[in-house]
Amino acid sequence: MGQPTPNFVDLISALQAMLPVASLLVDDENQRPFECDGLAVYQQLPLVTVIPETLLQVQEILRLCCLHKVPLVPRGAGTGLCAGAMPHAHGVLLVMTKFDKILHINERTAEATVQPGVRNLALSEASEPYGLYYAPDPSSQIACTIGGNVAENSGGVHCLKYGLTVNNLLQVSMVTIEGELVTFGGDGLDAAGMDLLSLVAGSEGLLGVVVEIKVKLLPRAPRVQVLMAAYSNVTAAGDAVAALIGQGIIPAGLEMMDHLAIKAAEDFVKVGYPIDAQALLICELDGTDAEVEEQLQTVSQCFTDYGAYQIRVAKDDQEAAALWQGRKAAFPAVGRISPDYYCMDGTIPRGQVAHVLTRISELSQHYGLAVANVFHAGDGNLHPLILFDASIDGQLAQAEALGGDILTLCVDVGGTITGEHGVGLEKMPQMPYQFSDAELAQFRRLKAAFDPYELLNPGKGIPTLKYCQEYRSLHNG
Repeated sequence: MGQPTPNFVDLISALQAMLPVASLLVDDENQRPFECDGLAVYQQLPLVTVIPETLLQVQEILRLCCLHKVPLVPRGAGTGLCAGAMPHAHGVLLVMTKFDKILHINERTAEATVQPGVRNLALSEASEPYGLYYAPDPSSQIACTIGGNVAENSGGVHCLKYGLTVNNLLQVSMVTIEGELVTFGGDGLDAAGMDLLSLVAGSEGLLGVVVEIKVKLLPRAPRVQVLMAAYSNVTAAGDAVAALIGQGIIPAGLEMMDHLAIKAAEDFVKVGYPIDAQALLICELDGTDAEVEEQLQTVSQCFTDYGAYQIRVAKDDQEAAALWQGRKAAFPAVGRISPDYYCMDGTIPRGQVAHVLTRISELSQHYGLAVANVFHAGDGNLHPLILFDASIDGQLAQAEALGGDILTLCVDVGGTITGEHGVGLEKMPQMPYQFSDAELAQFRRLKAAFDPYELLNPGKGIPTLKYCQEYRSLHNG
């Protein structure tokens, strides 16, 4: 535990008076599991960790932090990949994992109300008896939470057709830094006034602490069909993606993997991927039998026209699950072939997929670090996995530099520096590259409207004016 300030001593006394002993962690050993999120190269112990169980406790914790001017960082399951949940060295870490109840599933209106600690996959499992499911499905859905999904505006395989988290939200209740409970959105498809619900989605814990969420559920389609197409080069696969969407076909999911990712996944889960392929497309179609049958013919023809040398249509649910299993297991699979890897996240226009993958290959050679590419091809959300060995002096810095070049490449072709992982601490250097000083100033004003003392997750997401001035000076404007 770091050296506490007088304000912090008073805060600790107040927290001890209101929380059970097990809900307040102050020693380093018990706080060690919370020192980082999924981007483990950034680590920091907080001064104290609190694990509340009730809304009133959350409100009082925030009120006390505001009163004593102590920083607070919210945390869910810790599966984020941008160091957004890394603790503050002189602050409180607020862990929301005990808020894990599915409060209500309304079969008639296809809605669910949940607490932020509910796992993404658990919501779909609970909705299954009603013939419903929750569409956003990040690869970490077995562990990540709905609250974290709101914070990062997560997507997943099905975001191409059914949207990101923001497109599936109806209402969010949030506690401000002053301890006030506010609710955005409503029961209908739209609500009166400004769309503050969309502002909260992707806000990364900078505006408040989410305590309750109402989401849309979707009916399961009568038929779901999965097919895989193998290509001898990534350019052809990228062109096929652009061509398919250009024909007006919007699959439920459209994923791409390059050769290194294919081989790693096949060695790990053995689902029958062709390991000689330089690129794989995995496509999921859903709808009525007639709709799916018609689309299946169109998609197969498009993939063939753009050079697919093998097309495999899943014969049943088991084979379809196997095809997806390889894609879902790509991240841990790559972890088996490298001591460390750095998972990037950027988004590009679909028509730029082939060009960007070619350029990533050139950057990989320049830095001498292998890159496995796995991404949501349909919406252009890249997830390059940079392989490195942190035990070799300088390789982490090289991996970060390569990652930075990939992100600026995304901006250069008309994309963004993040699709679903968020900015956090990781992408702060690229924020002034994508946004002008005027835009960043507006972001800071928005945060100040919710958090005037800059106590919520400070130092992340939005660079300060001084940071931007130093960046402009270093990069000649």
